[in-house]
Amino acid sequence: MSKLQIIIGSTRPNRAADKVVPWVVDRATSHEAFDVEVLDLRDWPLPIFAENFDTIGDINDPTYSHPVVKRWNQKIKEADAYLVITPEYNHSVPGVLKNAIDSVWISFAFRNKPIVAVGYSGGIAGGVRAIEHLAQIAIEAELVPIRAAVVIPRVAEAFDGGLPVNPVTDISLEVALDDLAWWSAALEPARAAGELVPAAFRVQAAAAALNEVEDEVV
Repeated sequence: MSKLQIIIGSTRPNRAADKVVPWVVDRATSHEAFDVEVLDLRDWPLPIFAENFDTIGDINDPTYSHPVVKRWNQKIKEADAYLVITPEYNHSVPGVLKNAIDSVWISFAFRNKPIVAVGYSGGIAGGVRAIEHLAQIAIEAELVPIRAAVVIPRVAEAFDGGLPVNPVTDISLEVALDDLAWWSAALEPARAAGELVPAAFRVQAAAAALNEVEDEVV
């Protein structure tokens, strides 16, 4: 069974996420592939864009700028897959969600794990642009973004009795969870078999070695 972390990407008072979260958690918990944990960013007061090489300390056991950042990295590392619930703010994800992803640094805790998004908005776009931007952010974090996603337009009117008014919304979540389960099952043994050193480090090492050879020639 894969460990699935559901990340609530909004901390705004009176957030519409609270209409979406119970339904998502219920469906994910009912899915036989997952052991589900909910991570509400309200419970993780991460410093804003504070991490840099000066805050890391020992690269093999980073201390970060604050103990909560270390705990966040350790918590994220526990999961095999992620489902992010996000609103759309100005064609993107909330800054607090971007910061939470950026705070997973040096630990590579997200690396080679699948992620799927549930997006919502008050208008007709349904979080599509936030979902697309999240995929770009995920790639840079070395996550594996899944094509399947859930789009919820006009979120204030989208639920009745805790369930989506549009049955396609429910179907979309089931499909997304199935795809996430498949990718999680595929990537878990791949990670266990051994992972490549992160590409940025390999490029850096190769460039340094090339410079040494050029210096010898000169």
